[in-house]
Amino acid sequence: MLPRFFLLSVLLASATLAAGIAASQDVDGRRDSWTRFRGPQASGVADADLPVQWSDQKNLAWKTELPGKGSSSPVVWNDHIYLTAYDGYGLDVEDPGERSALRLHVLCIGLDNGELIWDCEIEPSSEEQPVGKRIAEHGYASPTPCADGSAVYASFGPSGVAAVSHDGELLWRRNVGGETAGFGAAASPILYRDLVIQNASIESGKLFALDKATGEIRWQADSIDRAWTTPTLVELPGGKTELIVNQKGAVLGFDPDTGDRLWQCDAIGDYVVPCVIARGDVLYCSGGRSNKTFAIRAGGRGDVSESHLLWEQSRGANVTSPILVGDYLYWSHDKAIALCLRASDGEEMFRERMPTRARVYASIVSDGKRLFLTTRDAGVLVLDAGPKYNELAVNRLGDSEERFNATPAIVGDRLLLRSDQCLYCIRTDSN
Repeated sequence: MLPRFFLLSVLLASATLAAGIAASQDVDGRRDSWTRFRGPQASGVADADLPVQWSDQKNLAWKTELPGKGSSSPVVWNDHIYLTAYDGYGLDVEDPGERSALRLHVLCIGLDNGELIWDCEIEPSSEEQPVGKRIAEHGYASPTPCADGSAVYASFGPSGVAAVSHDGELLWRRNVGGETAGFGAAASPILYRDLVIQNASIESGKLFALDKATGEIRWQADSIDRAWTTPTLVELPGGKTELIVNQKGAVLGFDPDTGDRLWQCDAIGDYVVPCVIARGDVLYCSGGRSNKTFAIRAGGRGDVSESHLLWEQSRGANVTSPILVGDYLYWSHDKAIALCLRASDGEEMFRERMPTRARVYASIVSDGKRLFLTTRDAGVLVLDAGPKYNELAVNRLGDSEERFNATPAIVGDRLLLRSDQCLYCIRTDSN
């Protein structure tokens, strides 16, 4: 195993500087954008100076009541925040109302003041599942939208993918399948050149690339198995890009231009929810109820289970995605555990209980210096980014009935937190 670890250390060292710079910018080169789930390069990390402590009275720039529930994260483009919501049905599992009253929404909110600018209503598909205890945990608006200078692109699972203009006009809509399962939809759309890429494993067992101008299908890949995960793009040495999907049984590498499958690596023998994260051409892939993590080198061809597997560890998370800061991987584990592994070999650095007994669904984010771990019901835990557990604060917002399922967003020196009732903007008070 030593040669593998040595090779990985060299790869990580050579990629650290470039990845650190890239992590603070989005694909458009702006530091004031967070345009997709988990932000720049799907890393969950942005160069910022966020406050360590906040409350309803301290370091709260604004708070906006939302016109519906949802678990999608906010994204930011050009001083506008975009997120999705639902209302009319399923807000209370004991008294859900009429299924025909369900409405889906793409929302636009001003970054500076929190004012609602527009609300684009989307008609739901008849294939949306009836409310039950599991779907009520997250609702009908869980996938996070993505945005660029042309439009906002939102996924609603069996209700399809929609493109909405920056003025709130529905541009197109594409059905990607009508199957449902368990907690509902989760995979978020991402952008690659002129394509919107959508993992529809749950809805149809397929991976789609849609023309972002028209919604027409440019290519599709079949046999995507039990993957709630959002795909990841990784740029390889030499400029080639691969599209990575972590599914039941294997991590898959695709050509994002054509949809051709390039390689596969045996991995998690269970359904997968967390995103793959990348530094250089090294992929960190976690998931499954056994909570395993694999480090795999991208860029292979065929079955790379022996040649490109760098290490594996029986630590990770079932639902939440990790981040990589410096030389360490961090999780806010869905079983309410703060977890840190060394990236070079998977060695556990710490594993500590978070201040809640509830499940955790929001993924960890970082400003490069501190870690922000969002619980559903007990506030946001703030830790130092380092191999030793050092708790700095636990910050609460809102009332005792609010639930925070969404992964936060970082833009400029603001932290955006979304509950099932409100959107909050955290920023150091000017006074």
